Amino acid sequence: MMKSDPNRSLRQHLANLLEKAEAHADARSTLKSFPAALRGKRPAGSPHTPWQLLEHLRLAQWDILRFSVDARHVSPKFPEGYWPQHDAPADASAWNQSVKQFLADLDAMKDLVTNPVTDLFAPIPHGDGQTILREALLVADHNAYHLGQLILLRRILEGK
Repeated sequence: MMKSDPNRSLRQHLANLLEKAEAHADARSTLKSFPAALRGKRPAGSPHTPWQLLEHLRLAQWDILRFSVDARHVSPKFPEGYWPQHDAPADASAWNQSVKQFLADLDAMKDLVTNPVTDLFAPIPHGDGQTILREALLVADHNAYHLGQLILLRRILEGK
């Protein structure tokens, strides 16, 4: 007989936090519906363009995920390794590829936390006390913050 997972409810809450639009913006619809004409625009007073925010989201989430599962992973240099050099994507394909990779990594983090074999509370062996739980919460918090910025930039750029 298989032992039930005492953290099943926690795992589901984490998955919802990472993906569902409960108290946060929905990453999938926010990113996929972002108007192409606005992706490289910088509103007055803004430190970033939508493209820069998307790439920052992708790079930071990728780094957190890879750290969580790969002892050989080397994080980019901070902060420059977490922000793109250019204000705009080279073309629509670059935006779409970035969205695709961001969503794939989001799914991978969700799969990691929902896997009953994953110990959410054990220190990551190659870390400094971090746990998978902490890394999943970091991804959710970071994504929510920057997706909110992205939505605000869209509203400003659309004049709403």
